[in-house]
Amino acid sequence: MKLWLNLHLILSCFLLSFSVNAQVYHFKTSSLSVMDKDEKGKWNTWTEFKKAEIIITLDGKKDRFIVNSKDLQLFKINKYLEKVTTENDETIGFECEDNTGELCYIMIITRKKENNRKQFYIIYNDLKMVYNITDYI
Repeated sequence: MKLWLNLHLILSCFLLSFSVNAQVYHFKTSSLSVMDKDEKGKWNTWTEFKKAEIIITLDGKKDRFIVNSKDLQLFKINKYLEKVTTENDETIGFECEDNTGELCYIMIITRKKENNRKQFYIIYNDLKMVYNITDYI
């Protein structure tokens, strides 16, 4: 019985620490650029950035991203990738699945040499989107 109580206490503390660390973050975007592949499978160039003021939510409690664009986009986080830091960038990556079941990667990149400018990438096999992030809300 004493062993059961100790295991129960340890498990409860472990689960509590997870729920405290799982947070919700909101990002405000200012613009969007996209890139797709041509009929030969080669990447085209990025489009000019266009105004796109939306809110993107990272919900760590539910392991998902919500992109509040005209058509709401939901991304289930399947795997949290290791943070990568280089001389120029700091990248946090996520392996995701969108609301249609298609796999993609999401990256939040801080451009160190560009005044810590932040960008939010959604990357599919044949399409890439990048939002410039202006604020954390």
